[in-house]
Amino acid sequence: MTTIAKRMQAIQGRIRDAAESAGRAPESVQLLAVSKTHAADELRLAFEAGQRAFGESYLQEALDKIAVLSNLLIEWHFIGPIQSNKTRPIAEHFAWVHGVDRLKIAQRLSEARPTGLPPLNVCLQVNVSGEASKSGCTPDAVPTLAHAVAALPRLRLRGLMTIPEPTNDIALQHRQFRMLSGLQEALKREGLALDTLSMGMSDDFPAAIAEGATIVRLGTAIFGQRQNKTAMED
Repeated sequence: MTTIAKRMQAIQGRIRDAAESAGRAPESVQLLAVSKTHAADELRLAFEAGQRAFGESYLQEALDKIAVLSNLLIEWHFIGPIQSNKTRPIAEHFAWVHGVDRLKIAQRLSEARPTGLPPLNVCLQVNVSGEASKSGCTPDAVPTLAHAVAALPRLRLRGLMTIPEPTNDIALQHRQFRMLSGLQEALKREGLALDTLSMGMSDDFPAAIAEGATIVRLGTAIFGQRQNKTAMED
């Protein structure tokens, strides 16, 4: 068994334990392998160990991997901020986008999504911690943005995502994730059919699962530390 396969086996066990502790079915939580900066060969090893969904943040690097691994049935997720001039290739090559925080970006993704592909799955990014350095719309802006995005063609609004303030304070982790869950419940009461909470990374995913995460985004726990690591998505 490869090192990546062993790590994946361990992380799946931790996800299962966290879900069961929260009274949830383990299969209700999807693992998204954050693979940015990692080589295509590492992704292939993860795929061989059973991983199917991979998250990328750097467009050209992602497009290179998509080409190299085109023989594998991988579900590609784009995570993190999106620049306007990159919406077309993202709309053409990815199944999911986790970082929409402006209507302009959603409109451009909608216009660029090829009609021969299924609707692009979208999560709105919310800045639950209020950090100036973080992308994401404010919690107050979520309802208006959500209804506008849900009305766009060739997109399917699936839910919300967040990259909260890094902290070892477990209670704070729970509060930040609970805020996102509460926002989503409010949107569902307003008639939006949402099913996805993309939240939780390598250091805080048990709290995220306890608060309702359906996708946890883990990189370090699967692939190990990377060079020039940033705190944006892990």
